[in-house]
Amino acid sequence: MSHKPLSAPSSFATIFALALGICAPAASADLTLDSAVANPARSAKFVARDKARHPLEELTFFGVTPQSTVVEIWPGGGYWTEILAPLLHDHGSYYVALQGKGGSEAADAEADKLNALFSSKVEADKSTYGKATPTVFGLGQGEISPPGSADVVLSFRNLHNWLEQNFAPEAFASFYRALKPGGVLGLEDHRGQRDTPQDPKAEDGYVRQDYAIALAEKAGFKFEGSSEIGANPKDTANWPKGVWTLPPTLRLGDQDRAKYEAIGEADNFLLKFRKPTQ
Repeated sequence: MSHKPLSAPSSFATIFALALGICAPAASADLTLDSAVANPARSAKFVARDKARHPLEELTFFGVTPQSTVVEIWPGGGYWTEILAPLLHDHGSYYVALQGKGGSEAADAEADKLNALFSSKVEADKSTYGKATPTVFGLGQGEISPPGSADVVLSFRNLHNWLEQNFAPEAFASFYRALKPGGVLGLEDHRGQRDTPQDPKAEDGYVRQDYAIALAEKAGFKFEGSSEIGANPKDTANWPKGVWTLPPTLRLGDQDRAKYEAIGEADNFLLKFRKPTQ
C-alpha cells in the first residue's frame, strides 16, 4: 500500500494549524513528568481515570522526558495531551497526529467528532497547546512527523481500530519512518485472550499481545519489553459488546452496570519497541 505525504492535509488539520500560528508563552514554569501529571489544570474527568490509566508510570516506562520529541497518535479528547503539551512546551516538541479520513462511514464520523472535540480544547487554551504541531494519520495519510525526527511515538488503545480498518501494517511503517534510529514506539491496547486465535479485524476491541509484537517486528522494530502497569486480571476479554461492555463506555447501559463497574477498565498490555540504530 502506498503512503501519501502530508503535503495537502485535511481541511481540519489546516484550520487547526492556522489556529496555532501565533504561539503564546507557556502559562507555567518548566514541568517535570511528575508535576505534569499532578498539574492542577488538568480536567477533573481525566484525573478521575488516572487510577486506570497510570499516566506517570506509563510515560516513564516509554522514556518520555521534557526534552523529547513526541508524536501522539489520535489524541481523541485529550487525556494524554493535557500532560504532554505542558511537559514538552519549553524544551521538547509535540506532534499530534489527528484522525484522518478514508475508513468506513462510521469511522469517519467518529474522526470528525473527536477532531472537533480536540480543536475546541486547543481553541480554549492556546497558551498551553499553542506549540503542538498537528498532522494527520489515517489510511494513506502517514506522515505523522518529519522522517527521522521523533524520539517517541505513542499510541494508546488504537491498534484494534487499525486492524478493523485493515491498515495496521501501514501504521507501523509510518511509525518507523517518523522515529529516529534508536527511537521508541510505545504501544498500549486491550489484551486479548492468550488461548484464542486473534480475530484479524479485532471486532471485540481486543488484541493478543503476541500478535501485536509480531506486527511491530515485521515492520522492523525490535521488541524491548512489556509492562503489567495496565493489567486487570478481572477482565476475561469475553463480553457481550466486546471491550466496550466495560468502563468507561459501558455500552449495555444500566444492564449489569454494577458488575462491569466493579471489573473496571480493560486489561491492557504495554509494549516498548525500538527502531534499530543500524
